[in-house]
Amino acid sequence: MKKVFHLNTCDTCRKILAQFDLSDWEKREIRKEPITEEELAEMYDKTKSYEALFSKKSTQIKLRELDVKSLTEKDFKELLLDHYTFLKRPVFITDKEIFVGNDKKNVEALREFFGV
Repeated sequence: MKKVFHLNTCDTCRKILAQFDLSDWEKREIRKEPITEEELAEMYDKTKSYEALFSKKSTQIKLRELDVKSLTEKDFKELLLDHYTFLKRPVFITDKEIFVGNDKKNVEALREFFGV
């Protein structure tokens, strides 16, 4: 399995994806095709945390007046399944590894993984 979850409208996602040869990867645009409960479970198996997959920059946090500090793992899971903007992007997942988000450390790990 080689999947990457991203948003076409996200400049950061496009910039990161453009750095790698993804010809043999399944690319999922999460606005058009949101993540499934099964896919979220696969991600959770590798991160052991829904919070690690959760974007604290989502515009939905303010709209829904959420207090992120008071959220439980169950809340993070429900929110991730409820709206695509709660997923930290991009997410690269293979049978053995997962790379979540666009922070510098993660992008460096991706470059190493792809041998770039």
